This record gives sequence, structure tokens and C-alpha cells, in this order.
Amino acid sequence: MTDERDAPLWETLGLLFKAHPWHGVPIGPDAPAVVTAHIEIVPTDTVKYEVDKRTGYLKVDRPQQFSNVAPTLYGMVPRTYCGDRVAALCERATGRDGIVGDGDPLDICVLTEKAIGHGDILVRAIPIGGLRMIDAGEADDKIIAVMQGDLVYGRWRDIADCPASVIDRLRHYFLTYKESPDSGGRPVEIAEVYGREAAHAVIAASQADYAGIFPGLVSMTSERLET
Repeated sequence: MTDERDAPLWETLGLLFKAHPWHGVPIGPDAPAVVTAHIEIVPTDTVKYEVDKRTGYLKVDRPQQFSNVAPTLYGMVPRTYCGDRVAALCERATGRDGIVGDGDPLDICVLTEKAIGHGDILVRAIPIGGLRMIDAGEADDKIIAVMQGDLVYGRWRDIADCPASVIDRLRHYFLTYKESPDSGGRPVEIAEVYGREAAHAVIAASQADYAGIFPGLVSMTSERLET
């Protein structure tokens, strides 16, 4: 736990430097019911952006060479990590062995009626479910959430509130967004569409995985300094 005498130092650093969106942004005190999401991609993007893990800047992962764009706001949940605990949830849910975490922050899709023009922003999101995706033997869950306070989607609380057409659109995107005509196909599958309680369990597991991989960062950024 960080000494309270260090609080002015942390506050000064926060004024002078941009926080790393993975490590320096709090997930929020109400997680997993409400989480902070760092948005990397918006539906108008024709380039796939993602946070550079070393610097925290948004980088070009790849230009989308074919007509496949994200159907929702898409990004990651700060201070999460898909490791052994997330993989174990996937194994239990699917009855399979040998699945590992993908080693990345937890991905999140955020539904909103608003046309947001660019990424590299933070939104408060309410998880309502998720896609249990397996990418080449790696657990790669996609949490589905609604933007807090959104007029159209903000009252949804579980995946059952979400029309099947929206889920189908998300499923199609994630099953095809890495494909190209000559790629030969990559073994990506969505093993399950799950609801709010399972989404909460995945988020909690990813928080525990993060604490296990980055214990020093967790102790340096205690909740007492995040309020």
C-alpha cells in the first residue's frame, strides 16, 4: 500500500504526464458491475488501432484491407490481463484442456447510440455479457457492455436485453476481422455467448491475473489514490 504522504507526488505526476491507459487508469471502484473502458477503435475506423503496451500510445496494428469494420466502440479494460484464471474459466465453460490466456488486457465492446468520431478516450461502461472467443487455443474473451447513461442502450443489464441481430453482428466481426482471401483461415471460434454474471466472473478473473503479473503496479496505485 502506498503511503499517504506520497499522494502529492502522485497527483503532481498525474498533472505532468499522461497516464498509461493499461496501467495508469483505474478500472473503477464499482467493477465488475461498472468499468472504465479505454476505446481504441470506433465504427468509422478503417484501421485497427491498439494500445502499444510499452509506451501507452495508440498505434496502428494493421490497416483493414477488406470491408470489415468494428460494429461498436471497441477497446480494453484497464488493469486487466488474460492469464491463467481467465483461461481456467474458458476451460471449465467449454470442457477443454490446454487453453491459455492471450496475454493481453481484456477486450470490451461498448454499445452506444452516439456517433463518437475517434478513439483514445475513456468511457464508463456497464457489462451485460460477452463472447467466449478462442483464438488459436488462447482465451480471448470479448466483454459486451453498454455506455453508462446512454439513452437507448443504457438501461440494458443482461445479454438477454440485446437483440440477436446485434450479437450476430459482433460474432461475424470477430470471426472474420483477421481473415484475408489468401490467409488460409485462422482457428478462431466463439464457443459461447454468456450473460452478465459470467461477464463479471471474467472481469474479476482478469483483475486477479493482472494483480498476479504486475503486483508492484497494483501496490503503487492503490484505490486510496484513485478517488
